[in-house]
Amino acid sequence: MSDDSKGYPGQPLPTPERPLQGMTVLVVEDSRFASEAIRLLCLHSGARVRRADCLAAAHRHLAVYRPGAVIVDMGLPDGSGADLIAALHAARPRLPVLIGMSGDPGAEAAALQAGADGFLAKPVESVALFQQAILQHSPERLAPLGLRMVTAERVVPDPVALADDLAHVAEIMRRDDNAALDYAAQFLGGVARSAHDAGLEAAVDRLREARRAGRSAHGDVVRLAGIIEARLAAARVV
Repeated sequence: MSDDSKGYPGQPLPTPERPLQGMTVLVVEDSRFASEAIRLLCLHSGARVRRADCLAAAHRHLAVYRPGAVIVDMGLPDGSGADLIAALHAARPRLPVLIGMSGDPGAEAAALQAGADGFLAKPVESVALFQQAILQHSPERLAPLGLRMVTAERVVPDPVALADDLAHVAEIMRRDDNAALDYAAQFLGGVARSAHDAGLEAAVDRLREARRAGRSAHGDVVRLAGIIEARLAAARVV
């Protein structure tokens, strides 16, 4: 297994402008839109990025190489991100940086309890905050020499990735399956936050509340499906 956290001869060193240069970041995230944001943040920071869209894919990646940082979404299609964080926290040698991520601020406690070093609340857009979340937990030997340049720059993911997420969740919601519906609501809540779509987020919250209260969610599902279709239609026009 290769170890991207220790460096190797000829590997580019971090600089004040690119403080994560030479590092590989594995993002375990099922949303293409959220993953695209992390990719852009890594690009601005000098890091390489790899993506796994589920727990199984993450384990396949980790069997081959050792990244310098792992960012794990807390809600994944095949299980909880907390389980992956706990497993990586217990492994020896431990990976240098483990970060939990979610559109639900309440998930921070679960991430830290599982062993995460830190937590990123969606939307994750600020280059400076992203860099700080990783650097404050990185070994000192991996930190850039000199003063780090702090930027106010923010990233804007490609709207095509957002449309892909919406099409994906629309397909899931067509299934007559409560577990699939709960996953769709969790997934869509994170997408809505990442896209700053207050209307979509409110519709997701209503569906979740109906599910928690044990009420019929049929009307909420129909309403949410209509919002998704309207967003997709607008994306096709653009």
